[in-house]
Amino acid sequence: MTTAEKATELLRLHTAPQLLKLVNVWDVITAQVVAATPGTKALATASHSIAAAHGYPDGEQIPRVLMIDAVARIAASVKLPVTADLEAGYGDVGETISRAIDVGVVGANLEDQLKPLPEAVRAVSDAVEAGERAGVGFVLNARTDAFLRGADRDPKAVLADAIERGRAYLDAGAACFFVPGKLDEPTVGALVEALGRGRISVIAVPGSLSLERLEQLGVARVSYGPYSQNVALTALAELTESVYAGGELPASMRRLN
Repeated sequence: MTTAEKATELLRLHTAPQLLKLVNVWDVITAQVVAATPGTKALATASHSIAAAHGYPDGEQIPRVLMIDAVARIAASVKLPVTADLEAGYGDVGETISRAIDVGVVGANLEDQLKPLPEAVRAVSDAVEAGERAGVGFVLNARTDAFLRGADRDPKAVLADAIERGRAYLDAGAACFFVPGKLDEPTVGALVEALGRGRISVIAVPGSLSLERLEQLGVARVSYGPYSQNVALTALAELTESVYAGGELPASMRRLN
């Protein structure tokens, strides 16, 4: 597929009735393992995981050039559509999205960091316009931090803020509205009711709603953020502990590279 065709396919996967499941990757080998797993239809990177793999904390501490290089290597290593977590755009949303498209990325997460709504909407518009200039139907997954940063606020106010931001981002051209956090069923239902089926993206966290229920509620997409890397690192830590205790390689190990 061409870059434009991959973008079209990624959008189709978001709007299909089936829940799009994205186990996040952070380098070429993880991308290839996930891509080769039956059922995988697209790939998503995790900014936290890529930063950690390069020795940086999360939060746009990794230089943009390193992040773009990492997602470029991932996109070049697989034939599936790749959507990248590009945090808040590294100070220049339009340029960051343009660089991502140039290396084969066809979608992105973009954080609002609860910036004032007009500023956050401009960032979404800049990302969408970058896709239009490139001739690609770039699939923007516009993220709000309303719930992640709303612990000390009235839950009703947090939900209202999220819905207002979601409407504004979708109106500005975002394909999907990403609402990370541990969301209960009434909250997910309210978001879908307000913004439409196939428009909400969530992250799976310990204790979150089942994949089956998310699909029934009309959620478009679920991703796993840094949790997939934590699962892999847990396996590595457990192997190390077993070796130090005199154990052997696990019988369940598969040769994947």
